[in-house]
Amino acid sequence: MTLTDRQTDALGEFINIAFSRTASSLSEITGQRVLLEVPQVEIYPIEEVASNLARFLPGDVASIHQPFDGAIAGDAFLILNYEGAVRLTELLTDNGGVRQQYLDESAREVLTEVGNILLNACLGMFGNVLRVRVNFTVPNLHLESLDELIDSVSKEHDGLRYAIIIYTAFRIRESAVTGYLVLVLSVVSLQRLIEEIERWEERQEQEIHTSQNPAKSDLSV
Repeated sequence: MTLTDRQTDALGEFINIAFSRTASSLSEITGQRVLLEVPQVEIYPIEEVASNLARFLPGDVASIHQPFDGAIAGDAFLILNYEGAVRLTELLTDNGGVRQQYLDESAREVLTEVGNILLNACLGMFGNVLRVRVNFTVPNLHLESLDELIDSVSKEHDGLRYAIIIYTAFRIRESAVTGYLVLVLSVVSLQRLIEEIERWEERQEQEIHTSQNPAKSDLSV
């Protein structure tokens, strides 16, 4: 399935709004100024996901996984390489300048909360902006290789065929950590998502048109 340039731009704008809300929430919770770079969005068949991400995520990865269902159903992941996950939790917490070497229990809790905020913000946009209801539960943290992650998703959900990969970077204290938001969807769910984003875009354009051309009131004499 190939998206038009207009559809890709609309999807990117939709994700960008969710990321802006995420950055604000993370800043409030951590007391750190958190910025998320403008996301880059690409779509791949599920069998091509591992090879495309492997260029940037060698070795083990940390992934926060959140299945969702409803009118649009699939799996959402926040994925970072292990070193990036350690660095992100280090930047978000006050550890007295001590460099962490691994994800201890406290760091895992922080990372899971970051994933929870980001994934909830994106999936919450389905209902708040697209007006499509989806259900999701508390996400889980997994530490494994990228191949193991993709293989487990493919086996567990045979109907999932496409992945939307969203590249971004967390910027904190003048440092940056690259992360990847991955939405794995069936063909039907991907088509529904694109249709709803197009409707959302049309509503936006209509609202702009209405605000620029307000109806003139009839004056009775």
